[in-house]
Amino acid sequence: MKKRQSPKRLGRPRAFDADVALDRALQVFWRRGYEGAALSDLTKAMRINRPSLYGAFGNKQALFRKVLDRFAAGPASYVSAALEQPTARAVAQQLLQRAAKALTNPHQPHGCLMVQGALSCGQEANPIRRELIMRRGAAEAAIRRRLARAKSERDLPRRSNPADLARYLMTVMHGMAVQAAGGASRAKLQRVARAALHAWPK
Repeated sequence: MKKRQSPKRLGRPRAFDADVALDRALQVFWRRGYEGAALSDLTKAMRINRPSLYGAFGNKQALFRKVLDRFAAGPASYVSAALEQPTARAVAQQLLQRAAKALTNPHQPHGCLMVQGALSCGQEANPIRRELIMRRGAAEAAIRRRLARAKSERDLPRRSNPADLARYLMTVMHGMAVQAAGGASRAKLQRVARAALHAWPK
């Protein structure tokens, strides 16, 4: 009597949680930067093998882009939340104060993945460097649009320049990120935030 053949499986279900794996990859990239994070570091932290990594997330560049999306929606979500504030000054205040808090969160690496992920990199990582530049530019553009709206609503002085103010805020926040990565405390960054607000248009 012939044995019955079991039907062929259409596909193996994933044996891991993709969201958890992405969170673990985020921590590796955040601590080591794009080039400093070896595939062996990533697979070990994500607790998957290379074929599973490629099958679920694509190559290293594709994985990093997914991590950036997760970072923007998680640790860096204070930026979009700040833009909902009712006044331009409140937008600036929340951006700077929340940056000081987020950049020194004791439960995550200090600094900002968007700033430090690929500041200097080799030729092969140039697409990632350009990606980070583009994303930082998009954040600055969102702030600029919000401040332009504030000016049209007479919430900013007529002489103020929304583009310059947006660039000012981004420059201060990026500097705070570098300071945080170098060990600056939350209290020190909060003082930076207060000092920066003194220059805000009355």
